[in-house]
Amino acid sequence: VLLVESGGRLVQAGASLRLSCTASGRSFENHAMAWFRQFPGKNREFVAGLHWTRAHRWYSDSVKGRFTISKENANNTFHLQMDSLEPGDTAVYYCAARETYNRPSMPDQYTYWGQGTQVTVSS
Repeated sequence: VLLVESGGRLVQAGASLRLSCTASGRSFENHAMAWFRQFPGKNREFVAGLHWTRAHRWYSDSVKGRFTISKENANNTFHLQMDSLEPGDTAVYYCAARETYNRPSMPDQYTYWGQGTQVTVSS
């Protein structure tokens, strides 16, 4: 299984950015897919999640209303649209996957991880 993130870069506060994660190596039809982020010296924290074949979406309170998670079934790719970015959103962003129909939000609940992509928001 391989998860590959892309899209991270330096932007100014207030800008928008879309991250992508392409998954391969198995079927993800019964998987939860999620985005996490990690600040320097901190543990990874949950950002947003979805299921490939269900309509469920769930978000952390810190990004609700600003970030949107979505998917492209045909390309096995899911995205994180980030609007109204703030310097406090600066982090390494990771995508993750786990076979479940629940809504996991803890890092140790996920099986597969990408390598991470850096997002830096300048003030």
